[in-house]
Amino acid sequence: MKASDLDYELPPELVAQRPAPRRDESRLLVWSRAEGGEPRHRVFRELPEELPPGTLAVVNDTRVVPARIRLERPRGEVLLLEPLGGGEWEALARPTRRLRAGGRYGPVELLEHLGEGRWRLRLSGAPAGEPPLPPYVTEPLADPERYQTVYAREAGSAAAPTAGLHFTPELLARLEVEHVTLHVGLDTFRPLATETLEEHRLHGERYAVRPEAWERIRAAERVLAVGTTTVRVLETLARGAPLAGRTELFVTPGFEFLRVDCLLTNFHLPRSTLLALVMAFAGVEETRRLYRAAIAERYRFYSFGDAMLVL
Repeated sequence: MKASDLDYELPPELVAQRPAPRRDESRLLVWSRAEGGEPRHRVFRELPEELPPGTLAVVNDTRVVPARIRLERPRGEVLLLEPLGGGEWEALARPTRRLRAGGRYGPVELLEHLGEGRWRLRLSGAPAGEPPLPPYVTEPLADPERYQTVYAREAGSAAAPTAGLHFTPELLARLEVEHVTLHVGLDTFRPLATETLEEHRLHGERYAVRPEAWERIRAAERVLAVGTTTVRVLETLARGAPLAGRTELFVTPGFEFLRVDCLLTNFHLPRSTLLALVMAFAGVEETRRLYRAAIAERYRFYSFGDAMLVL
């Protein structure tokens, strides 16, 4: 599949710059693969009414690290990706051409350039930077907790699992819910830089699932994956992987889903692995049609945008 097959035109004003005033006031586009036809337009708090009986909602309970560290000289930034132990981290740093191994930049000591702007570094103390908002969000975030899910537990992510940002405690109480953990790293937000999907290489991301959680998920009548990161965990385990480790599972059109029955997700960037996953689940042409409908209805896109439910 060509990377250009994941292109689409989005009016810039539809890129959400801030969260909805209340989490569950986001809009929800609902489409059934079995029924086809036109999507329904709902409000996120109506999600329980759209789910079939017996559905278990599985959420990713990772917590975002304050991972964006500003550099003064040279002016730039470090984005922490993953702890390596002993105070060392893998990170993205820029401007890479002006940085050098062995250099100290505030609380950061760069140890080794790993290529593609990635560095191994040593951090003095615990991460104490800013929320790692994506570059298309240009407005400051008034409340950093709005870039965390209400069920975030295990710190370790360089980006939020954004499909979960719409939930409130009250809404969760109306659902059957189980937790998994995948720490969002470079794989989730790095755009495609190759001509085809097949050429794109994943670095892998850390995950962990409690045995009792997996038993409940495996036995569920129907599973709703909240977000693409949850999909990757569930489909990794469904293929016999251990309950903790790293996943390099790359979900592209033609993929066979073994445990995910429904998908809840935000609207993703062009040429992203996340959009490829949605196309794998909903169908390539169907996803394009749903995105055109969302744009026509003026849905808000990306991290702080609205959501889509595919049944």
